[in-house]
Amino acid sequence: MLRVVLLISLALFAGVAQAQLPEVSSTLPQGSAERGRLVFAPCRTCHYPEAYVGHNNGPNLSGIFGMVAGKQKGFRYYSETFAQAEFVWTPQLMYAWLESPMEMFPDTTMMSLGVPDPQDRADLIAYLLQATAVQVEQ
Repeated sequence: MLRVVLLISLALFAGVAQAQLPEVSSTLPQGSAERGRLVFAPCRTCHYPEAYVGHNNGPNLSGIFGMVAGKQKGFRYYSETFAQAEFVWTPQLMYAWLESPMEMFPDTTMMSLGVPDPQDRADLIAYLLQATAVQVEQ
């Protein structure tokens, strides 16, 4: 997994578009959103998944999957890497990123050592998929 993270990192630093990123595993371990909510607790220091709360020290995560990294409207504190990013957040890429954020993007301003346990990361992704889904009014 670390090799994939390093390949992604090198590709992103070279300024390549998402289509040129190395393949990230398309499958993730089965996660539990309920357990992921607990894994997310320390992340709430800087991030909120609910759109109505807005940004904090980190960008709001509502609708994060499918969004181009570093482009959250109204958030002005991205590192250079994210400000210049051209890739789209997917659950698989987020899973790789959360393994070791500072290894993947050394200039990140995110103050996290990551989520090294694969099951915790899978649970966190399951929670984020649920909690950050943009609700469409009917």
